[in-house]
Amino acid sequence: MPEISRFYGIVITMYFGDHNPPHFHARYGDDKAEYDIRTLEILAGSLPKRAHLLAVEWALEHRDELLKNWERAVSMAALEKIKPLD
Repeated sequence: MPEISRFYGIVITMYFGDHNPPHFHARYGDDKAEYDIRTLEILAGSLPKRAHLLAVEWALEHRDELLKNWERAVSMAALEKIKPLD
């Protein structure tokens, strides 16, 4: 699963050819969650509150880039790195 960003111990990834709705995966330690890109709702899993808030803040800043990467992942094209949260 390609890593597209990493910040404050949170790793953001996407699977190639993954299922809808468009989403990304976030991992923090042993905790994992899948986030809907459009709504930023958690589809599966959970993260500790602080990591969750950081992941959502990052995704709000990079929603367009996430959707472009989703389109690449669906078509099995190389994903682009996205700037980490400052």
